[in-house]
Amino acid sequence: MDLISQVTLLGGVCDRTTLVRLRSAAEVDRALRSGVLVRDARGRYALPSTRPAIRTANRVGGIVSHRSAAQYWGWAQKSPPPLPEVTFPRERVVHRSLRSILVPHWSPLEAVHVEGPVTTPIRTLVDCMRNLPLDESLPIVNSAIRADDFTPDEVREIADATQGRGRTRIQAVAAAATGRSANPFEDVLHAQALLVPGLQVEPQLAVSVPGRRKPLHPDLGDPVRRLALEAEGFEWHGNRAQLTRDCQRYNLLTLLGWYVIRFSWVLVMYQPAYVHQTLIDAVELTQRHANVG
Repeated sequence: MDLISQVTLLGGVCDRTTLVRLRSAAEVDRALRSGVLVRDARGRYALPSTRPAIRTANRVGGIVSHRSAAQYWGWAQKSPPPLPEVTFPRERVVHRSLRSILVPHWSPLEAVHVEGPVTTPIRTLVDCMRNLPLDESLPIVNSAIRADDFTPDEVREIADATQGRGRTRIQAVAAAATGRSANPFEDVLHAQALLVPGLQVEPQLAVSVPGRRKPLHPDLGDPVRRLALEAEGFEWHGNRAQLTRDCQRYNLLTLLGWYVIRFSWVLVMYQPAYVHQTLIDAVELTQRHANVG
């Protein structure tokens, strides 16, 4: 195995002591002189192609975590972290000047919680569920499920096994995660719907249609209130055939007695107050009509 492969197995970064033990001091120095390795800090090296977030953590002696670790594991999210998120031991003092290049977290990390330069998938999942708002944590967890890294049952088992601060919050995220949503956009809308009293939506709810073999699947559906929520991405309506199919689906839902509420990406991502109030109004509307009936 050559030196580049060796460092790649270590996550793209390494400390001098470890690399000299695995290779030799002379080989390490040659790699530095030739540019095969670059120096991030005293005694801390990286491959030039290593991801910036990992190199930032390597520079300061921390571990990539939270949303940056979710990004490393390939999980989609509401939006990428603006700065690398890095976890340090509780006793570590992080100079204020570093806040311009990273978001620090402090937590005891045992060896079992770390894989190379990042937190393990399980620890990453727990950190995100514990510390992020629901509209950020739910998309990450559902993406991990869609990627077949976890099943919904495994996520709930992880949540139930977690102790300490935020356990109730972690369990709430795990209970909402099914992996059935199509993308983070729908997950963010789902998270917003969960905050509305009286609304009980399910992702990709199957709605039977008389005379049709296949059911309809609104993005989110409340079967009791017969309320369907649709997350409308601009790309999805990019051609005539898709727009026609969408119109037919909305018409069928309406004729079956469903209320259909549609939200654009801009509304869901940037106007959550509007979404929240609209959902409250929709719940009140269905309640009034149910009382009249």
